Amino acid sequence: MSRRVVITGMGAITPIGNDVNTFWENAKKGVVGIGPITKLDTTDYKAKLAGEVKDFVVPECVDKKAARRMEDFSKYAVAAAVEAIGDSGLELEKEDPYRVGVCVGSGVGSLQNITRNYVRLLEKGPNRVEPLMIPGLISNIAAGNIAIQFGLKGKNINVVTACATGNHNIGEGFRSILYGEADVMVTGGGENTICDIGLAGFMGLNALSTSEDPKTASRPFDVDRDGFVMAEGAGILVLEELEHAKARGAHIYAEIAGYGATSDAYHVTAPAEDGSGAAKAMEFAMKDAEVSPEEVDYINAHGTSTHMNDLFETRAVRLALGAAADKVKVNSTKSLVGHMLGAAGGVEAIACIKSINDNFIHVNAGLVNQDPECDLDVVKGEGISHEVNVVISNSLGFGGHNASLVFKAYN
Repeated sequence: MSRRVVITGMGAITPIGNDVNTFWENAKKGVVGIGPITKLDTTDYKAKLAGEVKDFVVPECVDKKAARRMEDFSKYAVAAAVEAIGDSGLELEKEDPYRVGVCVGSGVGSLQNITRNYVRLLEKGPNRVEPLMIPGLISNIAAGNIAIQFGLKGKNINVVTACATGNHNIGEGFRSILYGEADVMVTGGGENTICDIGLAGFMGLNALSTSEDPKTASRPFDVDRDGFVMAEGAGILVLEELEHAKARGAHIYAEIAGYGATSDAYHVTAPAEDGSGAAKAMEFAMKDAEVSPEEVDYINAHGTSTHMNDLFETRAVRLALGAAADKVKVNSTKSLVGHMLGAAGGVEAIACIKSINDNFIHVNAGLVNQDPECDLDVVKGEGISHEVNVVISNSLGFGGHNASLVFKAYN
């Protein structure tokens, strides 16, 4: 394929900043956005901490009536899209709207909406359920709301693969441009599951950290890790066909050059123990990008801080990169912000791209005692200046979904 795809705009809503620059400056400083949960009373819950978004305000350009009908995961995604499209400099009135698409997902949709309306159903009967319950809670509605906000009439899809959602949406948006279906795709994810049923559900899986120390609750690759920290937010990238971007004089942040997707076909929650599925996703992404393992400078790991993920992902990296795994720098953005589920891949992609732009890799926060079985070159103590030209970003989801992206310095 002769078409190349570049990133021309980015937007972020995160626990350490509600725009890309604030998020990245805090990430570079190693700021941790995890703290005591304020969205519900956690007295009866073992998990007490989360990565909550702070001081969020819906952008002024979003119709207030429309915003009131949106659940938080949609609001976050739309707000991040407003930033990303503004950042891209696209003049949408000059674009063919059928050549600009959306590929934005949510792993869960709105559990808050379901809970709220189920209580109404029990207490007041079926006629008192909110008329817009369904279009509020369904996971594709974030993509729908972005398209409506900007009048984007091209391909509009929502890939739902649990914690791999963000990467799969970016990857499928990349493919859509590569194969000529679109010139521009708005991609990424938005999520908010910090509520009673969300917290209880993940607690039932023994997946959440019970630590009450915000600094070390999310500690990927640490021998004492005890689970992930739930988080919320959104990460959106504007992907654009290279010649289209050059023709309008767009600022190009980086190139997205490869995408690999596989399935473990092993277990509903546990990754394959030998890391083979995730390894193959990385191999496919590198082949797609025409880069060798020796060219990879940095891996933004899925790195959830659960015992199985970090161990099996370590094995996956070694399988995929062979001897080159010893020289690759590794971190997990979840150490700073927690696990945003379907939004994680979007936010982590932004961290990868900013690492390329600044030749800087943020710290893997919370890591004190590295697990000897997780024997990768994990960045600890503080972030480092390091030449970054090629990055792999990994996302792995319940159900065995694996998605890897390769970002390259634009050349």
